[in-house]
Amino acid sequence: MEIVHSKTKIIATLGPATRDKEVLRKMIIAGVDVCRLNFSHEKHEVHLETIQRIRELNDELDTNVAILVDLQGPKIRIGQVEGDKILIQKDEIVEFVSYPTKCTKERFFVDYEDFAVDVEPNEEILIDDGKIKLIVTETNKIDTVKAVVIYGGYLSSRKGVNLPQTKLSLPSMTEKDIEDAHFALDNDIDWLALSFVRQVSDVIELKQMIKRKKKKVNVIAKIEKPQAIENLDEIIKESDAIMVARGDLGVELDFATVPLLQKTIVEKCLEYSKPVIIATQMMESMITSFVPTRAEANDVANAVLDGADTLMLSGETSVGQYPVLTIKNMHKIIQHTEQNKYKYNRGISPVDTSDRFIQDSICYSASRMAEKIGAKAIITFTEAGNTAFTISGYRPKAEIFAFTRHKSLMSVLSLLWGVRAFLFDNFNEINEAIEQTITILKEKQLISCGDYVIHVASMPLKFTHRTNMLKVTKIE
Repeated sequence: MEIVHSKTKIIATLGPATRDKEVLRKMIIAGVDVCRLNFSHEKHEVHLETIQRIRELNDELDTNVAILVDLQGPKIRIGQVEGDKILIQKDEIVEFVSYPTKCTKERFFVDYEDFAVDVEPNEEILIDDGKIKLIVTETNKIDTVKAVVIYGGYLSSRKGVNLPQTKLSLPSMTEKDIEDAHFALDNDIDWLALSFVRQVSDVIELKQMIKRKKKKVNVIAKIEKPQAIENLDEIIKESDAIMVARGDLGVELDFATVPLLQKTIVEKCLEYSKPVIIATQMMESMITSFVPTRAEANDVANAVLDGADTLMLSGETSVGQYPVLTIKNMHKIIQHTEQNKYKYNRGISPVDTSDRFIQDSICYSASRMAEKIGAKAIITFTEAGNTAFTISGYRPKAEIFAFTRHKSLMSVLSLLWGVRAFLFDNFNEINEAIEQTITILKEKQLISCGDYVIHVASMPLKFTHRTNMLKVTKIE
């Protein structure tokens, strides 16, 4: 059994199609790096079973697949419709109410009590990822809004509602999100994604909650609101990773702007050495088809070329008919792109005004030196992952092998571009540690005689945030 590895990583959303242990096993062997649990769906008991299953498979397969919990966020949804679905047509008048009621052709319940307070006449209401569009005609500012249908269609239960022109008074985290976050933290997951981030204080609020729980969990800010674009630099600096959530982003903003926004966000994340995830509809047709469309293959390749750390699959693996084949096909595209057209050695040289100037300069030099001498690998010793994060951000062609004594950190690093982690407990004498890592990698046939490798570390080895050593070795 050989696990598939690419430098650009893959996140698979788990759901009814992929909870079975043997299906999940095949997905991990096919090359899944991170499993996403979508807390917009399912109860905690179901998610707990899935978390336990992932960890069992990590032990059985000797893998480090990360667990990412995606909080629902302040997502507005309609209620339960009568029957299977309802057809609403152009020019019809529809009422939206914030008191519980069955959704009929004339009246929809929305699960946001201030809906009528926030919206104004002539603002847009978009439902089901923008497939249905209405314009507000009047609101009583209490519990009822009337709107005219501009583009109609069929509506089923619990579809999302977007208000791109409305200034919402929703908090960054709902009561459900807070409860879900506590559950996730209690179960020591690796990454926590915050939906509908609008400003940097949203990220800070979640980080403060994590700190109060005395946990170390990395926060992903999902970029899907216009306000997030306005505050992008501050959000990137404060977050541990960024997700370009193209579904809601393409509804909240003009869809024509999303392709270039994706490129801009990736470029900024590379500049800050922050991991960046591209999400939504990457291989959507594979929910029902055994091959992706040519446009989807193009989309995956372009995200790789842009420099994304990780590509995310949603419905393709959570409810799709071909979850394992989807992973294999995505890897096929990624590997062909990386081997033929990828632009390695990116990022800008560190500036001397940065408080991380020395550390970043050594990581930058390691990446550039690896290019000059054709090094096979850059090997890091890491206590908190900072060195691995930074080197990954420079996108070296050399392999990045991170050695850590913290098993929990190994799965965290699985989300990072090009990084493969190994458990290592000799953090005492540097020369001995260097020799042992070379022996381990030779035994695993990841390096061989004649290869050059570059070691990067903090001295003493157990220190964090003090990268201050670079050594080049030719393997004998």
